[in-house]
Amino acid sequence: MIRAETETGWILIKHTDHAMLAGEFARCWAFPKPEPFDRVLYAVAHHDDGWTKRDTDLSLTAEGKPEAFTRTLVGAYSAFEEIDLPSYLRVRGEATRIAAETDPLAGILISMHTVNLLTEQADLASIRPEHRPLHAEFVAGQQAWQRTTAQAHGFTMEQLQRGFEFLQACDNLSLIACSGFDRVAKLRHTHPDRSGQRVTLTCTHKGPGHWGVDPWPFEAPRHEFTLPYRQVFGARFSTLADYRAAYAAGAGKTAVITLSAA
Repeated sequence: MIRAETETGWILIKHTDHAMLAGEFARCWAFPKPEPFDRVLYAVAHHDDGWTKRDTDLSLTAEGKPEAFTRTLVGAYSAFEEIDLPSYLRVRGEATRIAAETDPLAGILISMHTVNLLTEQADLASIRPEHRPLHAEFVAGQQAWQRTTAQAHGFTMEQLQRGFEFLQACDNLSLIACSGFDRVAKLRHTHPDRSGQRVTLTCTHKGPGHWGVDPWPFEAPRHEFTLPYRQVFGARFSTLADYRAAYAAGAGKTAVITLSAA
């Protein structure tokens, strides 16, 4: 889940709905797109399919909060969110496997994203000593699979790097929107603008559900997107059963996410 706190409880968003929002951002992209775009788009929209079961099997943190990604992790991502590392690796491995069954290119891009989360974006000091061999083995396994699969299908490193960077930017922007991040943030990587020059995209909170992006990479000067979420009442839950009951009683709603030129 992705979690945002309210005065009465929580807004909870499934990882798969966050990924679909990232895919909608990708569809509207007007800067040069990575090719083949339909396959990159599939990777963006399905990069979190491995979370499907985990988001259904609701869990609590030690503090009695819904287990989730939160806005405090935007820009300072520990990679492991609020779950144990072995479970996190299973989720990320599933995301690669599921996508690769449909499209090997999408699988590689998602695997590259996973490795980046577990290395460049990770707080490696937070890994428990007994889990460090598992982490190293998983990363090495993903990288080896990327190499053999890319070679088997003739994918170039330039092609893969462009798709990976695009996925990360769309994912980053969607996490900002889903978590309600309210500070200035620079999207990951630089991206070619309409002239082909690489630029850094800056995202600024402009109000509830509204963010500005500069330079503006989309088609129309303003876009609105819909995002399903669940409103759950209760700040803390003493038992998992209490949380699951509150989730079942919660209301399914739809938010409007607005992006505009900053």
